[in-house]
Amino acid sequence: MKDLKYLAAFSIPIVACIGIYVKGYFSYLTPVFAFVIIPLLELVFPVDTHNLSSQEVDSKLKRKLFDWLLYLNLPLVYGLLFFGIYEATTSTIETYEFVGLTLSVGIVLGVNGINVAHELGHRQSTNERFIGKALLLPSLYMHFYIEHNFGHHLHAATPEDPATARYNQSVYSFWITSVFRQYGNAWNIQLKLLKNGKKGFFSAKNDMFWYILLQIGYLFTMFALFGTLGLIFAFSAAIIGFILLETVNYIEHYGLLRLKTKSGRYERVKEIHSWNSNHVIGRIVLYELTRHSDHHFKSSKKYQVLDCHDESPQMPYGYPTSMVLAMLPPLWFKIMNKRVPREMILA
Repeated sequence: MKDLKYLAAFSIPIVACIGIYVKGYFSYLTPVFAFVIIPLLELVFPVDTHNLSSQEVDSKLKRKLFDWLLYLNLPLVYGLLFFGIYEATTSTIETYEFVGLTLSVGIVLGVNGINVAHELGHRQSTNERFIGKALLLPSLYMHFYIEHNFGHHLHAATPEDPATARYNQSVYSFWITSVFRQYGNAWNIQLKLLKNGKKGFFSAKNDMFWYILLQIGYLFTMFALFGTLGLIFAFSAAIIGFILLETVNYIEHYGLLRLKTKSGRYERVKEIHSWNSNHVIGRIVLYELTRHSDHHFKSSKKYQVLDCHDESPQMPYGYPTSMVLAMLPPLWFKIMNKRVPREMILA
């Protein structure tokens, strides 16, 4: 029964579905649930630093349930997306309701779309990677697969990594630098891959080119089916989805930097280069993303067996709560700056 705890990750799409159906002020039920109720629950529930034994790890890796809990997000995300656009464009609703529905769908695209895509993007199976990329499509962030796997995991906690927030950088500044630098990095990585494979720009192996076509095709489909209002809804929800991702990126590595060795190279990525959180609610809702230190230590490790490392820097709150705090830079700096190791600040 403990394995079924990850069903709680579906609470956000369920709440979003209720908000879309009922409308009115319930249109804002999802943001209230995600950024008020969940943070409050994180303060109530205890921190769990327990790690699995080797026997438990072997057992959990053999259970396909954990994989199917991820796969189920594909029909959920797309079903909710079309339900939201349909209700927003065919019903007589007020502007505030339209905004609420857009926020609700956008949050689902970020939490159950991009977050799950991140997990599946690290898998070796082609089918799982396909599902991951399909989950990135409605957020118009398919380039994340390339930049994250071939860029971020190589350069994490260095100035060369756009997804690592600088000490004293606000989340609002980070949104701008990370979004544009990651996209540029994705193209640079893609061109290098093509060059190494002796392929031309218009090769079928140019994934970035395919991503552009797919995303334009997606937006055109929304316009064809639901008109201008549907296009605005889809585009706005996508922005909300990837802004949530970038907010998570912001808190994951804020202020943490790898030191350089005598040779001038950066030290290898260690458990100390990511912020860890063992707050159980955030762990479950985000499929253990909050045990981010272990994820960077071994990126191929599946979410259900990630460990807590004592040497990892610990966040005082869970990831959902920390995302809210990040929106208030003075408060964020006051809480987090004193936790950043001094040698990293001076690096």
